[in-house]
Amino acid sequence: MESLYLQKHLGTCLTQGLAEVARMRPADPLEYLALWIYKYKEHVTLEQLKAKEMAELERERELALLEQEMLERLKAEELMFQQQQLEFQLELEMQEKERQRIEELQRTPDQLEKEMRMNMENMMKSEDTSHSEEAAADLGKTLAEISDRYGAPNLSRVEELDEPMLSDAALNINQDL
Repeated sequence: MESLYLQKHLGTCLTQGLAEVARMRPADPLEYLALWIYKYKEHVTLEQLKAKEMAELERERELALLEQEMLERLKAEELMFQQQQLEFQLELEMQEKERQRIEELQRTPDQLEKEMRMNMENMMKSEDTSHSEEAAADLGKTLAEISDRYGAPNLSRVEELDEPMLSDAALNINQDL
């Protein structure tokens, strides 16, 4: 049992250390072996620490990947939720338009006729006021000012003949007689 214990814990270390002492042949082999075993222990401790750090880094990397996958799922879920919300809003708008259309179709013909009559009366009132305004404006104007309007005769272009003078055609008629 003791040999198994020594072989398990010191076997590799002592084998390598004695091989190094045999290869180097130092003046003080015991001191050299003691220093080599001390450095061997530091090296083994550093290797274990590196292995532990690598395992920790690997675990952190896996956690980061899981977190990233979770974030991607959340983004996809959020996008899907926004799309559903938009579809819902569009559906509500369509239902509101359909409801308004149905209400408009369900109006009785009497209501539509009343609305048309009201519109016609309003139009007639506005025409009457515009005609009365034009008439009131025309009362203060002279005939020359009114004649500038489209359709009115242009009186400034009418040529008037002098009464005492007779035309040449009238004189020729008298000579023929």
